[in-house]
Amino acid sequence: MTAPKELRVSKDRKLLTVTFPGHESFELPAELLRVASPSAEVQGHSPDQRVTVPGKRNVAILKIEPVGNYAVRITFDDFHDTGIFTWNYLHTLGHEKDERWNAYLAELAEKGLSRDR
Repeated sequence: MTAPKELRVSKDRKLLTVTFPGHESFELPAELLRVASPSAEVQGHSPDQRVTVPGKRNVAILKIEPVGNYAVRITFDDFHDTGIFTWNYLHTLGHEKDERWNAYLAELAEKGLSRDR
């Protein structure tokens, strides 16, 4: 996967727009990026260790830093910053945004958790 042409954070810091060469563009909410962080803290070291992260409705992006030429590290305003978002992962999140979002909402409901703190 080639690097995006542009990564743009919205003024309210709640949305990341990722534009890949060929004009394929995805709007990824900060909340989705935070709860789907590729970090071991969220994903665990195996699928059965994955954590459902509640209370992130109002999370915002503090900063984005390049990691080599293959990824970015996103720091959120809850100070989570251990996920390395590769270009492939951002592309996958863009394509699977609706499915992943709906699965997240279903997980919250199933576990009696809330998007609010």
